[in-house]
Amino acid sequence: MADEKKFNIADRLRISATLVPNQRAVVFPETRDAAGRVAWTHLTFQQLDTEVDAIARGLIELGVRPGHRIVLMVRPSIEFIALTFGIMRAGACCTLIDPGMGIRSVFRCLKTVNPDGFAAITPVHVVRRLLPWRFRNARFNVIVGPRTRHLGCESYRQLVDDGRQSGIALPATMATNSAAIIFTSGSTGPPKGVHYEHGMFDAQVDLIREQYQIQPGEVDLPGFPLFSLFNVAMQVTSVIPDMDPTRPAAVNPARIVEALESQSVTQAYGSPALWNRVGRYCEERQITLPALRRILSAGAPVPNHVLQRMTNVLPSAANFFTPYGATECLPVASISAREVLKETAVLTAIGKGTCVGHVFHGMRVRIIETSSEMLREIGKTVSVASGQIGEIIVSGPVATREYYQRPNATNFAKIADGDLFWHRMGDVGYFDDVGRLWFCGRKAHIVSTTTGPMYSVCCEAIFNNHPAIYRCALVGIGAKGRQIPIIVAEPEPGKFPSSEKDRRQLGHELLQLGTQNPLTANIHQILFHRSLPVDTRHNVKINRELLAAWATRQASR
Repeated sequence: MADEKKFNIADRLRISATLVPNQRAVVFPETRDAAGRVAWTHLTFQQLDTEVDAIARGLIELGVRPGHRIVLMVRPSIEFIALTFGIMRAGACCTLIDPGMGIRSVFRCLKTVNPDGFAAITPVHVVRRLLPWRFRNARFNVIVGPRTRHLGCESYRQLVDDGRQSGIALPATMATNSAAIIFTSGSTGPPKGVHYEHGMFDAQVDLIREQYQIQPGEVDLPGFPLFSLFNVAMQVTSVIPDMDPTRPAAVNPARIVEALESQSVTQAYGSPALWNRVGRYCEERQITLPALRRILSAGAPVPNHVLQRMTNVLPSAANFFTPYGATECLPVASISAREVLKETAVLTAIGKGTCVGHVFHGMRVRIIETSSEMLREIGKTVSVASGQIGEIIVSGPVATREYYQRPNATNFAKIADGDLFWHRMGDVGYFDDVGRLWFCGRKAHIVSTTTGPMYSVCCEAIFNNHPAIYRCALVGIGAKGRQIPIIVAEPEPGKFPSSEKDRRQLGHELLQLGTQNPLTANIHQILFHRSLPVDTRHNVKINRELLAAWATRQASR
């Protein structure tokens, strides 16, 4: 769909509004009555498109121009979706920073972006006014919520009203123009702003729709706010879940099931941490979800027990899919839970890694020799044989070109290939003999011992086989090349060993598992942790850097 001369991802909303004007576009849980029953509100595609038009014109009347960076900090809602498309339709660059990453990281991201304005809730504008020297360039500000005179903002409603009365022309944008800056979660290193172009979003929509055969008229529950934007472009209704998107591991599963059932949801996306909660809840209450056709989950490998529980609640024709990718390049590959449980889970359990499936049509993946050096040209890389673990690199229409204002990070992450380029995923893995891609862990998480490299995902799976263990992490202490491998284990809820005797017994059992596999035979120490530190976005990526520091302190006692 992308046109080299003129294209804006918000055009996809315009098309949806033309094709299905009266279909609900966004459904939101507005409030609950005294009995706890939820009242839903919604906008149709036509209403949403009209509101987005008004926002775009209102922003232009306010002074926003193409290329201006507008930070969007609004809770998942109708306004979140409308503002995202409105900012893009105005030709501005919608900047998204996950507030769950912590205040220091948020400020670092804001310093990098140097925003021209904010579309945000009241607390964000209070901070902006209290720290004016940090945001001198932020001249175009919109408040979502009660308007406060001293905050120097245009209210959301006033912006929409002004835009509806404006006849100002909307700017023409190209597929290669800036659409958004989306910051990584910072689970491995400082968060970086990923620069998205309009054409990249367009390619994402097409790849996802075609891979999963998503049909117009379906109803989706996006547990991660950005996925609602794909729905709008596919004539799919978005049902905003009643949850804090920055804490999927703490989601109330009853409210997720309530939305799935009451809104006849056919598709849902969420972190593995969310589906862990929902799957256990459904299992305990023997709940099934017959309306669902597919579930998508990404952010980290999905544990097999989550795949099994969620597959049990789905109808036989439905499936649970785990697309593989990253903020910088999504989607890359995909596999279904049924294929995992039938074919690859047994291999994962013995340390072969996590199978992420076949590569999406239109994307290219290579496995090259792992390197920590900058690789400027593809001709200077060396591909490895099938079955051999190496560094994963990806090329295709959804691979982003750069990190915003981070030229050094960009140079390390991209490899030139004539007029094209490859993105270094920062992951290691391999292809099997039937062309499926396997993920063995992050490159930064390789433990480098005197006997060779140890890959996190491969080694951890050995110990995850113990019924008392929820998850574990491989960390190394000491200098690279001479690191001592340690497993930090988090027991299942209610199974944390209460005494030193119990800890020794469980540790002995885990070490016995390790000695039975050559991958983990040189692990001689187990540490127990009540709750492994995880990323703020998906609540599932284990922060092994923090754990390594913790393990070093524990080992020195």
